[in-house]
Amino acid sequence: SEPVRDPDTGHMISSVVAAALCIKPRGPLTDRQAGKVNALKQGSTVFAIMRGLAMRFNGIVRSRSSEALDEWIGDAIDTELTAITRFASVLRRDIDAVKNAIELPWSNGQAEGQINRLKMLKRAMYGRAGPELMRARMLPLNHRFEDEPV
Repeated sequence: SEPVRDPDTGHMISSVVAAALCIKPRGPLTDRQAGKVNALKQGSTVFAIMRGLAMRFNGIVRSRSSEALDEWIGDAIDTELTAITRFASVLRRDIDAVKNAIELPWSNGQAEGQINRLKMLKRAMYGRAGPELMRARMLPLNHRFEDEPV
């Protein structure tokens, strides 16, 4: 298919911009972004299909209900678009875990955040000092070490 042009500038819309706009809901789009989305939907059937699927998937996740997931997976596989078919196949392969992730309130976000913080500190301190300085950086300011006198 022919590249789609930005209605504001006349320049071709890059695949990176198109990919970002494909998954961004209509509400947060600026007027210029909405114009690009409309141009992409009119100029590219693949973009229109992908955006429709992305918005439906977003709705399924936000609704916290997995009822429409099986139908979405079937529709995604029916598109025969390699990337979306592969994604849908992976979801289908581990469907119970995906449904639990959508419906259940638990998250490992707090643990992942602490792991990310620890790795960032380790990278920042690489080669600077030993474990004592690392320990001091990791613990809160008001923490007392067990071996400190009171």
